[in-house]
Amino acid sequence: METKGLIFIPDISGFSRFVNEMEIEHSRLIIQELLEILIDANQSGLEVSEIEGDAILFYKFGDKPSLIEIHSQVEKMFSAFHKNLMAYESRKYCQCHACLSAINLTLKVITHYGEFTGYKVKDFNKLIGKGIIVAHQLLKNDIPNHEYWLVTDELYRNDAINTLPATIKWHDSIKNTDEGAISFHYTQLGYLKSKLSSEPPSKPDLADKTKVISFTKEYDVDLITLFHATGDFNYRHRWMNGVTKVVVENHFLPRVGMRCRVISDGGETITYSSHYIYQKDKVQFSETDESSGMLTSYTLEKKGDRKTKLTMDYYISKNKLSVLLFNLGKKRKLKASVEKSLQNLAELAGQIKVLRSTGAVA
Repeated sequence: METKGLIFIPDISGFSRFVNEMEIEHSRLIIQELLEILIDANQSGLEVSEIEGDAILFYKFGDKPSLIEIHSQVEKMFSAFHKNLMAYESRKYCQCHACLSAINLTLKVITHYGEFTGYKVKDFNKLIGKGIIVAHQLLKNDIPNHEYWLVTDELYRNDAINTLPATIKWHDSIKNTDEGAISFHYTQLGYLKSKLSSEPPSKPDLADKTKVISFTKEYDVDLITLFHATGDFNYRHRWMNGVTKVVVENHFLPRVGMRCRVISDGGETITYSSHYIYQKDKVQFSETDESSGMLTSYTLEKKGDRKTKLTMDYYISKNKLSVLLFNLGKKRKLKASVEKSLQNLAELAGQIKVLRSTGAVA
């Protein structure tokens, strides 16, 4: 049985404060998504021992890997982590404190080569050994910044430093424990973040579409609550006439790029979120039906502390035949259905409770 190997622990900093001070449900979903992003970024054949709240205990038995190999894995995970946060920041629907603060989460990575072994308890694989203890002890340290890569003496080699990017600057430190001092080296990872960029989603191109019908209604509810009621696919079956079930196919929280299967009286369609723009007194977002190409644009405008105007505009292909067929066969039916939906929406908006960025319940 192999007893030596690499221990690799990416740890999301800010998790405890995030959960204690903010909305627990959205915090949990954000962390869950980030942990899955880290697992998907595993390119080195690392095994997952367990998820430890805000961290993942990866390991790999065998010969000592090179620093450049480990750095490549660190860069892959760190970049994937922050690309996801940057994308969510510009595409998120939710305006609660948890979602607004997600961009501030950070990532550190602890790496150590040492002795450990595995054992099985029912269906669970556990690790035990001095190497595991050392790695966990190093999760708590005095490094001032929370985005770094930590390497123990067992992995650090002066002759291998020159193979790494010149932007890496190493610092030395010691962790004093009851079992003795643990020497380690670390480098900040901020330079990797400066290489990343995320373009905000653009407005849908309406050049090949034409507006065929529009609806407007005012609601005695605040802007954010109405936005959650209309924009969250999970509420759709509770207000949209004819919709019996909605299955969201990707993402944990509402954002641009969501796709869902809408199961209604008329059959099953695939709808996806096309764009979203948030302003203090105005929110705009749109959805596109993949089968018909119909685009629905939502505009929510604040008219008072508890009064919001909703406008729904429907666009179809700018084609004379398409417009004619819509006016002859679909317009009247759609009008009756949407008007009933807007009435249902008033009831839903009065029932749901939304935590705003201030932490207050709307």
